[in-house]
This record gives sequence, C-alpha cells and structure tokens, in this order.
Amino acid sequence: MSLTGLCQVCEAAAATDSCDRCGRAVCDDHWDETARACAGCAAGRG
Repeated sequence: MSLTGLCQVCEAAAATDSCDRCGRAVCDDHWDETARACAGCAAGRG
C-alpha cells in the first residue's frame, strides 16, 4: 500500500504503513511488523 503524508504519531517522518487496528498512518519507527500494527496498538495503548 502506498501512503502519503506524515506519520500520525511523530508527525515528522513519512508514513509508510497503515495500522490494521486503529487505521493510523505511521512511519517505520512507529510500526510493529510482527503485530501488523502501530507501536501504540502493539503495546496495548491503541
């Protein structure tokens, strides 16, 4: 999936993935590939 815009967590880096749980667009630093979710959802903080 191709995303445009900034990460909705840090608002600094380009968004590269979309969280399957909450739908936020996030950068690589805020993406958990194993959970297929943003860092917040993967840690249970969704």
